Amino acid sequence: MLPPLLTLTILLLTTPVTSQACRCTPASPCWPTPQEWTTLNTTLSGNLIATTPLASICHTNSPFSTYSSTSCAALRSTWPLPSTHYTSPSSPMAPWFGTFTCNPFSPPTAPCTLGPLVQNTVNATTVADYITTIRFTQTHNLRLVIHNTGHDYLGKSTGAHALALWTHHLKSIGIIANYTSVGYTGPAIKLGAGVQVIEAMAAAHEEGYVLVAGNCQSVGVADGYSQGGGHGQLASMFGLAADQVLEWEVVTAAGEVVVASPESNPDMYWALSGGGGGVFGAVVSMTSKVHLEVKTVTANLTVSAAGVSPEVFWEVAERFVAGVLDVTDKGGAAIWMVTNQTFEVTPVTVPGGTRGELEGEGFGYTYNIAEFPSFWDTYVEMNPLSNVTEAQIGGRLIPRSTVESNLTAFMGALRAIADYGTAISGVSLNVSRNGVPDNAVNPAWRDSAIDIVLGTTFDYYNRTADLANQKLMTDVLLPMLEELTSDGGAYLNEADIHQPDWQQVFYGDNYARLSAIKQRYDPNEMFYARTGVGSERWTELEDGRLCRVDGV
Repeated sequence: MLPPLLTLTILLLTTPVTSQACRCTPASPCWPTPQEWTTLNTTLSGNLIATTPLASICHTNSPFSTYSSTSCAALRSTWPLPSTHYTSPSSPMAPWFGTFTCNPFSPPTAPCTLGPLVQNTVNATTVADYITTIRFTQTHNLRLVIHNTGHDYLGKSTGAHALALWTHHLKSIGIIANYTSVGYTGPAIKLGAGVQVIEAMAAAHEEGYVLVAGNCQSVGVADGYSQGGGHGQLASMFGLAADQVLEWEVVTAAGEVVVASPESNPDMYWALSGGGGGVFGAVVSMTSKVHLEVKTVTANLTVSAAGVSPEVFWEVAERFVAGVLDVTDKGGAAIWMVTNQTFEVTPVTVPGGTRGELEGEGFGYTYNIAEFPSFWDTYVEMNPLSNVTEAQIGGRLIPRSTVESNLTAFMGALRAIADYGTAISGVSLNVSRNGVPDNAVNPAWRDSAIDIVLGTTFDYYNRTADLANQKLMTDVLLPMLEELTSDGGAYLNEADIHQPDWQQVFYGDNYARLSAIKQRYDPNEMFYARTGVGSERWTELEDGRLCRVDGV
């Protein structure tokens, strides 16, 4: 009789991939037996983790943890912090994709269930862990998701009854002083799949470089952020994060480790560079361009609506939105937010710029403005810490032509949206100053002046209100912007989960090619993510099962 480990290895290598109508659940005959889970854990050196909801300590009716009012109070106080979730193998930050019955704010007597959370997680620390996990999911027809930090507004990194591949502890960072390829020669950085923005930027800065990375310090760089496009304060100067990528190291659905670059597996490279995370393969590492550090000028601005008429307040916002086009044309970018109470800029940044360039824009309002010897210094000093976004979001890319030719109507739409109590976030940028590389980034990015993200409130105590706010986003708020931007799209990482015609809105004319590449590398569609390429062929039933649309 063969030992269990060898038996599992043979099974993983020889069992054909199933094409059943639905992925298996604990109630299915195909669900792994306790012995099979134990053997898998042994193969993974103990890195298989059964999900325990973080908030199970807040519930008296929980099979996971013992109730503790003190521990629950402490958890409530840290629930908005990203670190509470990205250190967890299974907790998503977007509250809609957590378990509504088992959170710190639901009644202690509410039953604590997994709901939409994954069933088990593999803490992947090696490529072998990737291969083992992918083959195990194929053998047992399990739902597979890829999870890093949980920064995920569309629920791609979680799923009921799923086995999650947790990439968070792949933290390798290496600076390559002279990366050489057919299309690029220069400095680069190689990042493990779990490296977060602040870690990558600190490492690059130590060597005198900067890289395009997100405004939120705790986002994972190589996962959904770069694979989905990835903007930030340096995007006008150098392009989107996806535009920087030189190569990907990825494990395919066949369990093969491949390097995808413009010279090797170019179609996989093209798709991963902007076509969305979690659907083409499991990324192990990413190598991207870095750029020389540069002195930077940055400013923050806050304008209150108190004591002025709405007309004056919105005129301030309009003047900024129009004036900042000149800043983005110089390589700068602006992160701003407006409600019907305040207009905040946090911050506007011009790498290589001067104080005079920002002061000369003629906004006529008091800035907190400073010049810094490096971008790193301004990022640390002027960029506020980003907490969990407890909102239901929707997004729209605003073409430059709309700002230049139809600004009054655009600002009128923002004002009408704000009157619903909606928060409006904008990133003003120009990601095409240095040309347009050949990758899968939504073409709508290339002539966009602003990435707009709308947020309606989320109420942990009122599911009915949350559903109403989701419907408001889809049916009322976003259409106000879509009416003005018929040729626009949306950033696929910051969008409405119920966006109609999402294939065109998120991917543009690239969708057909992306779908073909998906079929080539993942013909049995083991990699599924909500609104990801190919996801229209699947549906999530009320009981959490993931089933083929034509096989329910």
